[in-house]
Amino acid sequence: MKYILSFAVVLVAILLYIRFVPSAPINPVLPVEGSQKEVNGHNAEVPPGDESNTTESVEEGPSTLVAPAAAGQTFGTVITADGALPISALSVALGSRDSAQVKLVGKAKAVCQAKGCWMTLPTADGKEMRVRFRDYAFFVPKDLSGRTVVVSGWAHRSTVPKADLQHYAKDAGKSGQEIAAITRDEQQLTFMADGVLVRD
Repeated sequence: MKYILSFAVVLVAILLYIRFVPSAPINPVLPVEGSQKEVNGHNAEVPPGDESNTTESVEEGPSTLVAPAAAGQTFGTVITADGALPISALSVALGSRDSAQVKLVGKAKAVCQAKGCWMTLPTADGKEMRVRFRDYAFFVPKDLSGRTVVVSGWAHRSTVPKADLQHYAKDAGKSGQEIAAITRDEQQLTFMADGVLVRD
């Protein structure tokens, strides 16, 4: 009887603790599925084709305090450089498809200076491919420009709306005049990365 009474007292104490003591969410970094709309292309998967349904809203995500880039450092899913294609081979990897799962190596050009929530890699045709991070679950260091990186994920041919292009220009620290000069949507290669490795 004594043990049953002790068990009941402990059970009541646990229930009262759960009821009256606030607790943090299990995973405050990742958004609850379906609770967040795409934020200027920052926190949603890139659909093959049109990206015209993006909306402006408040951005949320992991801490913006990302340490400076170091060789061998990974962000998101841990990846290696094994099997990575040079970015110049992307057009061959895509072929006539709108999207392909690939691992690429290239030199980071621009990085979002607001949070590190995107970066660009120059392509063989002299343009830039924007790399975003799946589920907005990780960022990269803002000093990654000029470093060789490996990205693993999905490459897409996409139409990027003018509003998103202006938003990216603002994130990159462009002037008001440069932002105002963006007047139309653009066809671009985009990349949704599961993981990023700083190679050197």
